[in-house]
Amino acid sequence: MSSRDRSENERFHGFADRSTRPLTRLAYLLCGDQHLANDLVQNCLIRLYQAWPKVADKDTADAYARKVLLRCWLNERRRPWRRAEARDGEVPDRPAPETDIARGVHLKEVFRDALAQLPPRQRAAVVLRYWAQHSVTETAAILRCSEGNVKSQSARGLAALRTALSTMNALEELRS
Repeated sequence: MSSRDRSENERFHGFADRSTRPLTRLAYLLCGDQHLANDLVQNCLIRLYQAWPKVADKDTADAYARKVLLRCWLNERRRPWRRAEARDGEVPDRPAPETDIARGVHLKEVFRDALAQLPPRQRAAVVLRYWAQHSVTETAAILRCSEGNVKSQSARGLAALRTALSTMNALEELRS
């Protein structure tokens, strides 16, 4: 192995070490399943490794990795065996409402559930715009759509998220 190849490998491994956690958080927000998020990040890093010599600007590798991760997630959503899988199991235990830590965990769980109810394109637009804090232009480039489409998907996604959260809140009040 030449010294150039070794330095490229070292740069990729450094990048992978540095970006695995943020990519995993993003993948989890997209899919809502920790195991699938880990698989998506692994697939993303494999694809990125294959394209690493072609990545001209190593400074934009983070944005490129997020784009590859999004593509991996969208490809995963298109697989027919994923559509047939039902994930409707109930979680038997709920956190105790009297503690601040349990309340924070419960709110995260409620938010993840609401986010999981969004259609894939709306979820991607909301996560990229408001969690990853990409501009409309950057989000449009990542999703390969127009800026107007990003704006409408984001607006619809936020509206659906508000509706889902208010519905979940109303159900929680009924249970109490």
